[in-house]
Amino acid sequence: MKKILITGITGYIGGTIAQKLLDKKYTVVGLVRNEAHTKELHAAGIETITGSIYDESVLQKAISGVDAVIHNADSADDAYAADSIINALEGTGKTFIFTSGSAIFGGKENGERNDFVFTEDFPLQPRLEMASRVLINQYVLRSAQKKIRSIVIVPTMVYGEGLGIKKDSIQLPALIRFSKEKGFGVYFGKGENIWSNVHIEDLADLYVLALEHAKAGSLYYAENGASTIKDLAEKISERYSLQPARSVTVQEAVDTFGPAGGYFGFASNSLCSSDKARTELQWKPQHQSIENFI
Repeated sequence: MKKILITGITGYIGGTIAQKLLDKKYTVVGLVRNEAHTKELHAAGIETITGSIYDESVLQKAISGVDAVIHNADSADDAYAADSIINALEGTGKTFIFTSGSAIFGGKENGERNDFVFTEDFPLQPRLEMASRVLINQYVLRSAQKKIRSIVIVPTMVYGEGLGIKKDSIQLPALIRFSKEKGFGVYFGKGENIWSNVHIEDLADLYVLALEHAKAGSLYYAENGASTIKDLAEKISERYSLQPARSVTVQEAVDTFGPAGGYFGFASNSLCSSDKARTELQWKPQHQSIENFI
């Protein structure tokens, strides 16, 4: 494989994966919605194709000229894009890496702690709100039966500075902004709910390893540590010289971040193990502390 198509290449994960691939002398092509960032991407050595991910003729043309597709463009909840990409890849033997998200582990615990650690072997029975994500993941994995080398990667809470156009992740910066607005580090309910986390560069390294070594139909969880939301809130208070961290209601989280962000992004548990990636792909993440990053 030499030429890789990335959707969401102007985003945080996609842009960092692109840079890691460029460092390894791959040719990288980005599918972009418009030409707003084309000049920046070209300057970085990235080829671009302009068009919608929902235009199947654009997808067919883009995919016909590459060896693999890495899908990051708001992918976790988008069955339409996943199906279109699979239709374009069917029978080609090409690689498809799909980006999911670890809110699928959430139990809507409203800030209560749950220490259960999910592995890829554990059968998921997600809450209704996250069921579509799991169904999409399963559909992508089953596409291995259609002569597609399909792989699903499930990032946890991603932190660190991105290597592409977008430098910041979503969850942690949102919590920092909200805490600054409140004047104290914020957690929700008891804040004892735990999130696994992973540094953006370690995560991008995992994508490269999966591209190069994973078997068709493989699923990998990506983490290298875990923290409670209260731990993060306390570190935010310390780092930004705010008042001591304290709780607000889960309803305020929902009002601020929406139902998915409030109930699952900040008030549920999302704890998993990446032992499979370490064993099968020899993944060796280097960054071990989201608190130190804060």
